[in-house]
Amino acid sequence: MSYKSILVDQLTACYNDKSWFVPLADILTDLTLKEAVSENQYKQSIWSIVNHLIYWNEKWLERFNAEEFELNSAINNEETFALNQDQLNEFGWKESLIRLENVFRNWKIALEESDESKLTKQLPEYFNAPWWGVVSNMSIHNAYHIGQIIMLKKQIRVNK
Repeated sequence: MSYKSILVDQLTACYNDKSWFVPLADILTDLTLKEAVSENQYKQSIWSIVNHLIYWNEKWLERFNAEEFELNSAINNEETFALNQDQLNEFGWKESLIRLENVFRNWKIALEESDESKLTKQLPEYFNAPWWGVVSNMSIHNAYHIGQIIMLKKQIRVNK
């Protein structure tokens, strides 16, 4: 088994493969716009968490595909949860779901097409971690927020 196959398996389990937990695509399938924007007591919504996942998965995919990258980011992590008030409609929600699906699909493609040697390359820009470690931790990050989304969805549906 290679790093590549393990990482593809982790990302697939997060997005669309039923394994240890319900994958994100299944959780979001029947979610209404009203449910997606509904906030809990901490001012979190499913849509805001989806935006956060999109941001970090896209950012790390961009870095993975680049020859070189810098970590400095002009965005504060809290800003990655932001909702654009002008896009809080059905079209905006569908766009977010498409971006989410695309970034998971593009990660899978990037990993499948990468050389195994890239996954063992150390990243001096990021604590000298190897790419396989970064992508693995990104999957853990995804799983953490998927758990939040599951709990939010359950809370919303119980309180209807």
